[in-house]
Amino acid sequence: AEADREIAGLANRWGCPVLSLDSDFCVFDLAGGYCPLSHFQWQSVRAAAQPQGCYVPARCFSAERFCRHFGHLSKGLLPLFAVMNGNDYIDLGALEAFFSKVRLPRGCAAGKGGKHLRLQGLLNWLAQFAEPAEAVDNVLKYLKKHQREEIRELLCTSMEDYALSDVNLEDFFQNGSYECEAARKADVPEWVLDALAKGKLAPFIINALILRSTFLRVQVENMQRPSAHSTALPIRQVIYGLLLRVSRSTEDASSSKQTNELPIVCEFDRCQKTVKKTFVQAASLPPDFCDDRFPLDKLMEVSMSCRQMLLLETLGVKMSFLEPIPSHLQLPIAVTCYWIRCSEPKVKLNQLKALLLMIVSGELQRITDDPDPPVPPAEDDSVAYNEFLKWKEKKLQNNDFDLDAAHSFCQWQCCLQMGLYLNQLLGTPLSEPDLSRLYTGTLVHRLYQELKSAPAVENLFILSAKMAQLYLVLLNTVES
Repeated sequence: AEADREIAGLANRWGCPVLSLDSDFCVFDLAGGYCPLSHFQWQSVRAAAQPQGCYVPARCFSAERFCRHFGHLSKGLLPLFAVMNGNDYIDLGALEAFFSKVRLPRGCAAGKGGKHLRLQGLLNWLAQFAEPAEAVDNVLKYLKKHQREEIRELLCTSMEDYALSDVNLEDFFQNGSYECEAARKADVPEWVLDALAKGKLAPFIINALILRSTFLRVQVENMQRPSAHSTALPIRQVIYGLLLRVSRSTEDASSSKQTNELPIVCEFDRCQKTVKKTFVQAASLPPDFCDDRFPLDKLMEVSMSCRQMLLLETLGVKMSFLEPIPSHLQLPIAVTCYWIRCSEPKVKLNQLKALLLMIVSGELQRITDDPDPPVPPAEDDSVAYNEFLKWKEKKLQNNDFDLDAAHSFCQWQCCLQMGLYLNQLLGTPLSEPDLSRLYTGTLVHRLYQELKSAPAVENLFILSAKMAQLYLVLLNTVES
């Protein structure tokens, strides 16, 4: 979720300004102020008078100085000011009654002089009150009686978003320890909490574990087809099985009994252009994972070979197939095999080739762009990369958007996302890929379009022996 409160608390603890592009930080009472990134003069690096070196000129916003512009406005009233103007979460149409009736200072009634004059008028009006509660009471006087308590609750709850967090993040950043009251009450295993705090597990995991519900994000996909997430459903069911720990049914258990015993997770997903709630059963797991000695808090005590086997079984791939592939690409290629087997409609050959060429381009970029490579790139790699950049600059012959191809690539991304989450939950039995270089939507679409009209684009990396070989290894592995 948003970490504004935590960032503000940490900034005050360390006496630092906050660098951001979020006007919410104008509202927090920050000891070091707020430096909007848009006001950094990056090109005007200047030598400092002191021996510390150079500095970049910037502007720093101070809530204290801001409030001085408006008489004796208390900093404690800034959250109410923000909420009354509609912050990230609130759009109070009901407050229009207040703005239409109240007499704001400096002739700033609604409709006169635009939004900025109204903001100035509201700040001057708020300056007459000593504290937020008094100001809220006076706002409510202008509303209809039946609305007042509901609006009071909405205003007060929204103002709490600007109270500094009491979570001590300093301990986390200085020595890696993280204590959270909510986590303690939820009785979540220590290793899960630690992995979540360090970003090694996604929020998806804790939502499924604690809330037993998840919200699946919609991409640019074909709204007439089932959600792109439907392809990855079996992977999610294994994740739910690990989190909620269910055993594979014994032979004498009736199927109806087994159905009743399996835990359920509520998924919110797209159905055409609306959001639909579906109850999904967790998968039952192999015996190694159902052993009472290995509940969730002891999942990492299951042997790595067993964890790897569960991951590969879920994706329908044998490790022997993946051995010729560089370790950091084994997970994406295993996911690609799964995608080809499970997606509906079926993946077209040119879609697969476009995806693999895109992965190869990321590898080529990685070895030629590295400012400090362990081994200097081969000359033919640099030549191939320059040719690739020239190809990218050319005008595309066929620039039509193929919605079905887009939908297919969305399915691949959903499978990769859940494959990645399962791999993380199992303690990364396969290496994590570098996601920043793995997928570029515009590039994979362009490669697909060109492959349809100019199949020779498959030889895009032919000038690099290493990259041409990598492409063939990836293609042969997936096809086999």
